[in-house]
Amino acid sequence: MKRSRLAWGAAGLLPALLAAAPAFAAAPPPIPKLSPGDTAWMLTSTALVLMMTIPGLALFYAGMVRKKNILATMMQSFMICCLVTVAWTVAGYSLAFTNGNPYIGDFSRFMLSGMEKNWDKAFLLGGSVPQTIPESVFMMFQMTFAIITPALIAGAFADRMKFSAMCIFMTLWSLLVYAPIAHWVWSSDGWLGAGVFGLPGAADFAGGTVVHINAGIAGLVCALVLGKRVGYGQDNMAPYNVSYAVIGASLLWVGWFGFNAGSAVASNGRAGMAMAVTQIATAAAALAWTFAEWGSKGKPSVLGAASGAVAGLVAITPASGFVLPGGALIIGVAAGVICFWSATSLKHLLGYDDSLDAFGVHGVGGIVGALLTGVLAYGPLSGGAAKAGLPQFESQAVAVLTTLIYSGVMTFILLMVTKALVGLRVGEEEEREGLDLVLHGEQIF
Repeated sequence: MKRSRLAWGAAGLLPALLAAAPAFAAAPPPIPKLSPGDTAWMLTSTALVLMMTIPGLALFYAGMVRKKNILATMMQSFMICCLVTVAWTVAGYSLAFTNGNPYIGDFSRFMLSGMEKNWDKAFLLGGSVPQTIPESVFMMFQMTFAIITPALIAGAFADRMKFSAMCIFMTLWSLLVYAPIAHWVWSSDGWLGAGVFGLPGAADFAGGTVVHINAGIAGLVCALVLGKRVGYGQDNMAPYNVSYAVIGASLLWVGWFGFNAGSAVASNGRAGMAMAVTQIATAAAALAWTFAEWGSKGKPSVLGAASGAVAGLVAITPASGFVLPGGALIIGVAAGVICFWSATSLKHLLGYDDSLDAFGVHGVGGIVGALLTGVLAYGPLSGGAAKAGLPQFESQAVAVLTTLIYSGVMTFILLMVTKALVGLRVGEEEEREGLDLVLHGEQIF
């Protein structure tokens, strides 16, 4: 009788116990099947994006400096590639793409540990986002983004930073600025990607905030902290070899297809649309810059056309997986005109010496593209992840402002740390002699 009553009592308590018990965590999605097609495309995209830094950016920047600084400028891109590769291997990838918390990853991929489990099969990024490629390929693809971002900053302080200072600053910046912002926007649990203040998640398909605004504002801070080049506004600082710059810009254009279309992380229709809008926006921006310069200065320059193309590439980057060809035309024209103004009139109006217009092209172009993504996004292209409207525009604005503030403040702090360790700038006589000979003991004859 007592057993019967106990049984009935337990049965009566069961619903309450079940209601009080914590809900079981949802099972992770199944790991997808490895796709040879996706893997082949991502291997190709990775090589294309690496080509953007070496040799693309190296030539683009080297062509715009004076003869005495060409080798030093190329060396910056080359060494940043090496420094960031090691930093990304040790901790950068883990901080950016593991699920520590909404603000930074953990160290579960420290020294890329654990990656041996996914070396020959598909994997779940962050334990929840299915990928149809091996993790080693995803890690390498993201590494190339981490490489080019600090390399872009070097254009702002060209001709005057110590090589030792550059090495320290870029390594710290990669780990303490780039990795956190990449986590905020691109990690599966990043707070900007998830959305704040009840807004949809920030839409950044291939790096408008993470790469270009981030590098652009860092470049502006570098230019302000280091000060103007010796002889700025008085000496002839015309580019030594514009042909180098055009070749570099052309390599950037071709490599950018891996940058944008590769960010689909699959060989599919979205990658195809990203490639199409990248081409369209780039051409439109090059034309817009050229005609703006032609109208205001009387002649269309070769360097202007190349710079306009880069501005278009920058602006379409955040939007490339979200907009249609018509939107790409609008973004390209806007970027060409606005970046021409920022690289010429704005720079002279405010009086800063951004040597190769890292902020004028990448910072401003990234802002233009990020904001217009909220205006022109076509929802079905991204499965509803982003669609035009005021909430999306507001979310884009929050991401832009957050990136500007965090990157700007942290860049200043890291410059002060570097200055305390080794100093930042070469001496005046060394700068006049040229960094090629002073820093590296070599020169172009």
